[in-house]
Amino acid sequence: MDQNKMLKQALGVYKTTFDSTFATISTLQDQTEKMMSLFLENATWLPEEGKKAIVEWGNAYKKGRDDFKTTVDESYKKVEAFFADMDKPKGK
Repeated sequence: MDQNKMLKQALGVYKTTFDSTFATISTLQDQTEKMMSLFLENATWLPEEGKKAIVEWGNAYKKGRDDFKTTVDESYKKVEAFFADMDKPKGK
């Protein structure tokens, strides 16, 4: 089997594994955010500044998560482009 083909297949497996794991973690974080939101609605003892800080903290996590996913996706595209260029016939 061609080395490039094997590497592309391995890359595909890694990308699929990453995407699946990332989706699972994102779902877990989103569900945790919903539970925290319900908690904050019922936490009458917690000052508004504290509630606001917790919400901002969650937003920072979500932004970091989205930025990380974007960076990883761009990196996979670069590697895929590299392998695509290797498959092109060399000009004489």
